[in-house]
Amino acid sequence: MNAVLDNAAAAAPTKSAEKIALENNKLHKRLCRLVGQAIGDFNMIEEGDKIMVCLSGGKDSYALLDILMTLRERAPINFELIAVNLDQKQPNFPDHILPAYLKQLGIPFHIENQDTYSIVKRLIPEGKTTCSLCSRLRRGILYRVADELGCNKIALGHHRDDILETFFLNMFFGGKLKGMPAKLVSDDGKHMVIRPLAYVKEEDSERYAAVKGFPIIPCDLCGSQENLQRKQIKGLMREWEKKFPGRVENIFSSLSTVVPSHLMDRDLFGFKDIKADGQANPLGDIAFDEEPCSTPATVPGVIPLQQG
Repeated sequence: MNAVLDNAAAAAPTKSAEKIALENNKLHKRLCRLVGQAIGDFNMIEEGDKIMVCLSGGKDSYALLDILMTLRERAPINFELIAVNLDQKQPNFPDHILPAYLKQLGIPFHIENQDTYSIVKRLIPEGKTTCSLCSRLRRGILYRVADELGCNKIALGHHRDDILETFFLNMFFGGKLKGMPAKLVSDDGKHMVIRPLAYVKEEDSERYAAVKGFPIIPCDLCGSQENLQRKQIKGLMREWEKKFPGRVENIFSSLSTVVPSHLMDRDLFGFKDIKADGQANPLGDIAFDEEPCSTPATVPGVIPLQQG
C-alpha cells in the first residue's frame, strides 16, 4: 500500500508538468493563430517585405518578435525581419540585455542611440504626462531608421487592450470616435505601420512572456506616473471584465462593425442629402430591430405584451 502511495506521489509532479506544458503549447498556438488572422485580415505582410520589428524590452514587443519569427518559418511567402531598439538613454537602462538576447536568437538587429530622455525631462514639467512627447520623438526616429535600414514596414507590439484603451481615451477625453488601427500609413505617406498583435489579449501576452522568460526591461521614464489617464481606462476595463464577462470582447468587435448611418458624423454619412423616396432602405430604422436587448419580462416595471 505504501509503495502504491509513493508511486502516486512521484507521478503527481510529472502529471502537473505535462498539464502545464500542454497549456503553454495551446497558448503558443493561439497566439500564432490570432497573429496570423490579423495579418491575413488586414494584409499586413506580403512577399518580399522587410519588416522592422520595434523592440522596447517590454513583454508585448518580445512576444511580437517571437511569434513573427515562428510564422516566418511557416509562411508560404518570403519576408525579412530586423529587430530595432531605440535606446533613449534613460538612467540605469541595462543596454547589454537586448543585444545579448538578439544575438542568441540569431536575428539581425540594430540599436539606435538617441537621448530623448533628456529632451522629455527638460520640456515636460515634473508630474505631467510624458507619453505624448516621448511617443512623437520616438516615432520620428523610428521612421528615419526604417528608411536607413531599407524596411518598408514597421511592426509595433500594441495588442487588443491597447487598441481599446486608445479608443476610450479618445472618446472620454478627446470627444472622438477614434482608435488605434491595425494598419496605417504615416502622415507623409512613406511608412506602413502594422500591429500584428491586434487580436491578442494583454493577459495572454503577459502569460506568454512569463512562459518564455523574456528579459523584461521596465520603462523608468513613465512607469511611475500612477495617475495616467490610460491607467484609469485599464482599470475600468478590468472591472468590466470581472463583472460583465464578454463586454470587452463585444466592444472590440464593434470597432470592426460600424454603421455610419446610425452615428452622427455628417462628413462620414450624407445625412443632409437623404430623402424619403419610397424605396426600401436597409440602413433605416429596421436596423434597430437587430439590436440586442433584454426580454420584456426581465425589464423592471415593464409588462410583457400578450401574444396572439
